[in-house]
Amino acid sequence: MEFTPTQALSMHIKDFAAQTGLSTDTLRYYEKEGLLQPARDGNGYRNYGARDVDWITFILRLKAMGVSLARIKEYARLRHQGDSTIPARYAILAAHQAVLAARRQELEAHQAFLAQKLAHYRVLMTQDETP
Repeated sequence: MEFTPTQALSMHIKDFAAQTGLSTDTLRYYEKEGLLQPARDGNGYRNYGARDVDWITFILRLKAMGVSLARIKEYARLRHQGDSTIPARYAILAAHQAVLAARRQELEAHQAFLAQKLAHYRVLMTQDETP
């Protein structure tokens, strides 16, 4: 998901939802769960800015990588506490990097298994074709 800075300067929830591809219900849920903390204007309306765009992009990337909502909430809580939590946030990301590396190895093993099975079937199919 790519956003341009001019699109993200100041948006109410409906515009932010359209910009991010998330529903307003999802954005409100994320706020309720402590993942988003949008500013409020004088009338109490949510007002999303460039930092919110960057943050929601990061959240969506974490979700795409398979990070659990509980872990994302923990990361968000730490982020909101400030820079003193950088080591803890680093640890969360490093742990998930290790999970992804293990998953990659597992997928590579599956790929190798399938390659062998497909090669076996190719041999069998060419044997069937010879008179």
